[in-house]
Amino acid sequence: MIEILFENSDFVACVKPVGVPSQCDGAGDMVSLLGDRLGTDIFPVHRLDTAVGGTMIYAKNKRSAAIISKEIAEKRFVKNYLAVAEGVPSEKSGTFEDLLFKDSRKNKSFVVKRERRGVRRASLDYRVIEESGGKSLVSVRLNTGRSHQIRVQFASRKLPLCGDGKYGSRDNGCSIALWSEKVEFTFNGEQFSFESKPDFSQYPWKMFKEIL
Repeated sequence: MIEILFENSDFVACVKPVGVPSQCDGAGDMVSLLGDRLGTDIFPVHRLDTAVGGTMIYAKNKRSAAIISKEIAEKRFVKNYLAVAEGVPSEKSGTFEDLLFKDSRKNKSFVVKRERRGVRRASLDYRVIEESGGKSLVSVRLNTGRSHQIRVQFASRKLPLCGDGKYGSRDNGCSIALWSEKVEFTFNGEQFSFESKPDFSQYPWKMFKEIL
């Protein structure tokens, strides 16, 4: 069951379950599931990897989709995440800035040293919330929205996210420990903020104090 956080005539805020595609997968993706549940057209405006759960926004008409997409393009759509990394960053807070190249054939992104065709700049801010058992609970705010950005930027610093075998994690006891915690944006002059939390009774989240 998809948890609905908020709904009006323009958009719906909801919690995407882990393992459900955010779009473009036919009958089992969020677009079709929300459309069936709400009895309306659904327009995706941003994405989450299938293995990642958390807060998402979907538009309910083309006008709303255009407004929210403009917020995203002009970097006024704020996205915060929670992640569990293997290891602890050397600094308790900071900014990761890299050049990323996505190999579409492998569906994998890589940090590269020089700009060339297909390379895009990536930036995120992070803050370590807690450390436990050699792992760290981290709050992440994206400054750019690149494919697998959080996963590859942490992995390139020898801090792969728990459960993320594609990017070097050896911990196969969980799915990727990454959660879309909060989104904030303005719509027709009104500020909106929606958030959700991962299940802190499940590994590896249960290694840390639950965030309320």
